Amino acid sequence: MNEPAHEPAQEARQLWRLRAFVTQFAQLLSGAPPEPVILDAGSGLLRELVSHDDWLPEAFAQPDAQRYRQYLLHADSAQRFSVVSFVWGPGQRTPIHDHTVWGLIGMLRGAEHAQSYAPAAGGLQKIGQPVRLAPGMVDAVSPNGAGLHDVHQVSNAYDDRVSISIHVYGANIGAVRRSTYQPDGQRKPFISGYSNSTLPNIWDLSSEQSPSHHP
Repeated sequence: MNEPAHEPAQEARQLWRLRAFVTQFAQLLSGAPPEPVILDAGSGLLRELVSHDDWLPEAFAQPDAQRYRQYLLHADSAQRFSVVSFVWGPGQRTPIHDHTVWGLIGMLRGAEHAQSYAPAAGGLQKIGQPVRLAPGMVDAVSPNGAGLHDVHQVSNAYDDRVSISIHVYGANIGAVRRSTYQPDGQRKPFISGYSNSTLPNIWDLSSEQSPSHHP
């Protein structure tokens, strides 16, 4: 059975949440706060965004049978931050990888597991148990310590359904040179890029309801 098509006005009404989020996040960064402030305040903003599953356009929620998808939703003009929709097909997972910048992960739909790693003699060692993110939950990564880790592996918690998480990074993450890791610690450089070539139009206000009508 086909999913019902979104009416243009409904799609625009939903997108105001994403527009408000990126506007507020840019305002947060405008004062050049220290990273702990960014992660703390940014977690609150992202938690509010992913507490509503009514705004992500279907084009940026489509899985791929072969590999998880990374849809760019917004990139700050100064590349201070980017917002990415990660769409996980059933059972899909990342390799072990790093980020080299701070990151926030908010669960929108389904669930995912994140296992942190740290360097150890002879390779990598797991740090604690995997974290399970359910809808509305937010996690953080950072290469700068403060109790956080930068190297992890993420997987869809389900083998029979799609999961979607919204990630915010302290750079244009699709252009950042990073690394994947083998269990023995061997690195392989990569640049992830993105799965899409067009972005959601969050700035067309012509068909939106007035803010006073937002739920």
